Amino acid sequence: MVTEVQWSELQRDPKGVAALADQGDVIVRRRDGAALLLIREDHARSSAAGAVTAARGLRGMFTHLPPHIVVEALLDEFPWVDVLPEPEQQQFAHDFVRAFQASAELGHWATLEQTVHEWRNTAIIYADPELLARLTEPVVDDLGPVPAPMDD
Repeated sequence: MVTEVQWSELQRDPKGVAALADQGDVIVRRRDGAALLLIREDHARSSAAGAVTAARGLRGMFTHLPPHIVVEALLDEFPWVDVLPEPEQQQFAHDFVRAFQASAELGHWATLEQTVHEWRNTAIIYADPELLARLTEPVVDDLGPVPAPMDD
């Protein structure tokens, strides 16, 4: 169960909000920033431990399966993998499993999200033959000095 409260309610009645957190997660909405998630520490620890266990089991299972079976399993969730050439499909499966385990171990899922994002963008390139040809052709001209990177 997830309950939403306003920041002012947390300030006004912290014990009441804590009681809500004993029943489930609490989203604390703020006007001046991103919402906060209030979760009991024991629940967070068991979730993290469960994610690590799942990642280890998944890695173990995937290492014993033929690579094409792993790719087929991932195709159900990521159908864009089908546009990648076979060696890249297998590399995606390998990268996915490694990023999944690293993310679970760290308790921070940005690594897995970044891996999927990058491979999806690679699939977009492979899906466009003209773009693929432009990006894979040899560079024969000097295109001049490269500008310094810009901060976002």
